[in-house]
Amino acid sequence: MRYLKYPFWLLYRIWFYILVTMPIILLFPLLVISILKESWYPFFFRLARIWSKIILYGMGFIPIIKRAQKLNWKDSYMLIANHTSMTDIMLMLLVAKSPFVFVGKAELAKIPLFGFFYKRTCILVDRSDAKSRNSAFYAAQRRLKQGLSICIFPEGGVPEDENILLDSFKNGAFRLAIDHQIPIVPISFADNKKRFSYTFFSGSPGKMRVKVHEFIETLDLDRSSVDTLRENSWKIIHDQLLTFNPQTEIAHT
Repeated sequence: MRYLKYPFWLLYRIWFYILVTMPIILLFPLLVISILKESWYPFFFRLARIWSKIILYGMGFIPIIKRAQKLNWKDSYMLIANHTSMTDIMLMLLVAKSPFVFVGKAELAKIPLFGFFYKRTCILVDRSDAKSRNSAFYAAQRRLKQGLSICIFPEGGVPEDENILLDSFKNGAFRLAIDHQIPIVPISFADNKKRFSYTFFSGSPGKMRVKVHEFIETLDLDRSSVDTLRENSWKIIHDQLLTFNPQTEIAHT
């Protein structure tokens, strides 16, 4: 029976890349204009949200978003979530309506067409390079000072072992949040791995449940609180993932 699904999965993957590419081609003039000045980033962000909706709904995904607390577009936040799928980027753009900047892997800039805009609008980091990590940290500081929010997937990438429910968090997001005294917004993505994982022959249309948790304030905290903040944030997302999928085996490295 599983082998009968392979043609569907192949076409489903091809359709995904068509949906990723076609809106960029159609919106290309507007996208190019929106990246000419860093101060025009909010306009690019609005276009990116249109792009994300086309992909998510075009793939047959049904986002179901529950919010314990709403974002105020005038404020800056540190958005964090578990990372399991390419669709995490699109879903985050749908969840947060106020402009934010992704901190992401430098190698994604190599993707044709998508990478052209990615490297001009996101903060790129090579986690194996200390100089790159420091550069990304200061770039994030600059964007926060401009009044934008930052989104970091604190696992530092998608775990190679898909049995891992939630990998350990890195410190960068929490140091930045403390340095700038901005709230951390933990977000749990329940179904992205099931809907569209990095395993090529997998995926299906269906619901994408999201929980936006209550914000974690960082006022009056200093860097001595990074470890506690990191572990508390991990536990909030981890426990919610277990609530979404109680049959899931607990795996944490």
